[in-house]
Amino acid sequence: MNYKLDTIKYFLYARKSTDREDKQLQSITDQVHVMKKIAQERGLLIVNILTESQSAKTPDKRPVFTDMIKRIEKGEANGVLCWKINRLSRNPKESGIIQWLLQENKIRSIVTNERQYLPEDNALIFSVESGMANQYSRDLSRDVKRGMKEKAQNGGTNGTARLGYLNFIQSDEKRIVVKDPSRFNLVRKLWNLMLTGFYSPMEILHIANEKWGLRTVKRQKVGGGKLSRSCIYDLLTNLFYAGKIVYEGEVYRGNHPAMVSLEEFDRVQEILGRKGKPRPKTHEFAFTGLVNCGECGCRVTASEKTKLLRTTKESKIYTYYHCTKRKKNYSCSQKPIGLEEFESQIKEEIQKVKILPEFKELALEFLNETNDQEIGDRMHIYENQHKTLADTQKQLDNLTKMRFRELISEEEYIKQRNELKKEIESIQQALRQTEERAKDWLELSENTFNLASYAATYFNNGDLKTKKSILSSLGVNFVLMDQRLEIQLNPWLQPIKSGYQHIKQKYLALEPSLKHHLTDLNYTKSELLNSLRTEWWTGGDSNP
Repeated sequence: MNYKLDTIKYFLYARKSTDREDKQLQSITDQVHVMKKIAQERGLLIVNILTESQSAKTPDKRPVFTDMIKRIEKGEANGVLCWKINRLSRNPKESGIIQWLLQENKIRSIVTNERQYLPEDNALIFSVESGMANQYSRDLSRDVKRGMKEKAQNGGTNGTARLGYLNFIQSDEKRIVVKDPSRFNLVRKLWNLMLTGFYSPMEILHIANEKWGLRTVKRQKVGGGKLSRSCIYDLLTNLFYAGKIVYEGEVYRGNHPAMVSLEEFDRVQEILGRKGKPRPKTHEFAFTGLVNCGECGCRVTASEKTKLLRTTKESKIYTYYHCTKRKKNYSCSQKPIGLEEFESQIKEEIQKVKILPEFKELALEFLNETNDQEIGDRMHIYENQHKTLADTQKQLDNLTKMRFRELISEEEYIKQRNELKKEIESIQQALRQTEERAKDWLELSENTFNLASYAATYFNNGDLKTKKSILSSLGVNFVLMDQRLEIQLNPWLQPIKSGYQHIKQKYLALEPSLKHHLTDLNYTKSELLNSLRTEWWTGGDSNP
């Protein structure tokens, strides 16, 4: 059956293959321009121009296309103009719909830049060409996924760099991710705030936006604005910041510089709660999120109870800390402890590491004198770590050669390879820590002695955040068992706890006329004061 082209009403349909506004935007304009020119040359009637920016890979994902098919079925048009047949469809379902409409004469003509399709044409021609479009889409998807996986395995990242980093193209056209000089340190400070344990993500978001003026990277169409709620949660739960690449559920070591260690990352996840979601709160309590139950291992939470005082007939609010008792199929027997008793036990721990301000000045003076020695120690450790890394890498290379020569089985190769990779990763992490050791140990020591000097005062007079900060600074593994708080003191506080009281007694025995010379640099050669120094620094060589 022959049809006169001038009796057919056409929809001009143009589509681009992505919904991102900064990709292929001009291609739609080109498609419309070329097809309007063809229509004009052939005298074709265009009743409507339809455009959209959606992929045709998956059926029923293009609202404009779906609406066009409905309008064709209603008789508003009986022809389609499009750049190529793959602009109409790249999947079997929608290709079948178009072919069926052709066979039913509801579409009387499809005109492309290359040819025309009519109802009386051999159906095999349309099927083959639409099938080729579908197969191309499948091959492209598979190739892209393969390339992305290979890139992840090699430590590369896909897409736009995370906040604190920038995409960078090297001279060899290789794309890498580098530190953003204007944002990296600020984003690291956000992690530091979270690691204290007494800032919520929303408080950190407020500090970043309002106090620090942190903004996202300005790009061609987007960016340059404040951080969002989703941005801060993604930042605090993304392994990318620990130097890892996650792709299809697998974790690979990234080539980009890590912002936080894996230990710090895990600590933040614990603070945030399971799966990085914030725990719901109805009241603010100083010590929640830090302490675990010694019996069942669940978190210790807090709650308030109101009691009516019989003598005054007034109500009073009491705070209790207790196990959440969330472990299934287990009945925890631990009893709650009142806030006053809980804080009293914390004060006891603070007293164990409390020192006189004079000793703080003496200690810091001596720390600065030994800084040069620490730098030498650091370099020695750094050299040893590099040698160990090179040896381990050589073992991995030799293992690969053995596998190529079929000297070991595939199973044994994979097992040893994974062990060596894990060891290499551990050494590299240690190297990064060593690079910052000289700076970190001195800063840590200053913070330690400040804590030992003034923690009791700050705790007694501080707000909830200050109290939580001091408790978290004392140590790790806070456990509440039988209404007693157990704290594993940080290693740098142990020498104060174990040796300070003996030195303090010697200091108090000094003649009053000598005490004021304790921090005088010109008097530190005094035999008695140097004796105190030596005792204070016992073990310093092994644990500065």
